[in-house]
Amino acid sequence: MRTDNIVRVDAINVLLSNLGEVDTERFICMIKRDAFDYTEWRRNLFKGETIESIHSMATEYETMQN
Repeated sequence: MRTDNIVRVDAINVLLSNLGEVDTERFICMIKRDAFDYTEWRRNLFKGETIESIHSMATEYETMQN
């Protein structure tokens, strides 16, 4: 099992590589400022979506990354 510190470092690196320094800092500030419940957010993230619409969003995202 990985330590909490390793998970934190890896998470920051993922954010930095995808958002850049400024938006990573903004994201961290938003999380700390708001009463943010990650589990509830994830539970509702795709609420009302179909597997087809999620697939379409994933395909569109992948196309944008290439």
